[in-house]
Amino acid sequence: MKTLSGLLLALSFMVVACSPPENTAVSPSPKVTTSPVAAAEQKTQSKLLVVTTVAPLTNIVSNIAGDRLEVKGIIPEGTDSHTFEPRPSDADILSKANLIIANGLHLESPTEKLAIASKPKETKIFELGSKTITQDQWLFDFSFPKEKGDPNPHLWVNPKYAEAYAKLAAEQLTTLDPAGKDYYATNLKNYLQRLEALDKATREIVASIPAKNRKLLTYHDSWAYWAREYGFQVIGAIQPSDFKEPSAKDVAKLIDQVRKVGVPAIFGSEVYPSKVEEQIAREANVKTANTADDELPGKGSANAIENTNPEHTYIGMMANNMRIIGSSLGGNSDLVKNLNTANVVGPTATK
Repeated sequence: MKTLSGLLLALSFMVVACSPPENTAVSPSPKVTTSPVAAAEQKTQSKLLVVTTVAPLTNIVSNIAGDRLEVKGIIPEGTDSHTFEPRPSDADILSKANLIIANGLHLESPTEKLAIASKPKETKIFELGSKTITQDQWLFDFSFPKEKGDPNPHLWVNPKYAEAYAKLAAEQLTTLDPAGKDYYATNLKNYLQRLEALDKATREIVASIPAKNRKLLTYHDSWAYWAREYGFQVIGAIQPSDFKEPSAKDVAKLIDQVRKVGVPAIFGSEVYPSKVEEQIAREANVKTANTADDELPGKGSANAIENTNPEHTYIGMMANNMRIIGSSLGGNSDLVKNLNTANVVGPTATK
């Protein structure tokens, strides 16, 4: 009994010794904290992924998607989208896509082939161009002859078709993420106001150009749908349908044509560097300037949420084109001076 009593007494002393003193706080177990960078990465990874192709499409879609979705463009700016061969890393991106938005009309054939092979079975490929115009509205021209079967795919150069692209994108994003319906609708409304302002400024620029000068000779034939909308005539394209340099015979014909038509300027391309237009301009005694159809001005990201340059946007690209065309053909280039080119979401967003 003495032994048992001693054991109980010893245990009681141990309990007292291990207990914290009165009024002494007990430290809680340390919590695992996440760095701001890791938290941002985790948030991005949790967003649904929308994969796009060329920069203007990426910019249009991301203005509607805002920060609710991750929008990633596949085709780098300044790259020939007709012949661009996707990289192995693009297959990985496409394999994670929840929605793929392309232009269609055979513009990005290699990219779409990879998308079909790489995407999850349930992921949809939506073609904006194919849903914007019907086959009887297709245009075939110098770079896209009818006998080859591929229509001119550059619909987005026409701001009215860019409006259709934005509306279609909003529908697809809402189907993908129904909870964001009101958010996408608000972004669409704000973005359409910018596109309507672009259309208005474009019509004013065109009206300021003498009627006899409303003719385009470009390097790559990407202005057909714009010309149809705004009353211009495309008189030719320097680049042949195989996307190679024109022959000496073709160049001679173009020089004669420019002389006969009497336009004051012809237009090259930032994406297709070539000295041929300089030769034509020199021998036909006209000016030359570069326009762009899928390379946004200056440096920045086509994704509106990542971009910090208010001119590196689809609207910025078209405003710059109007400035160049207007000043080169005798119009008033100042008419786009007050056009708001910034995105409606992201770091450059303005009201």
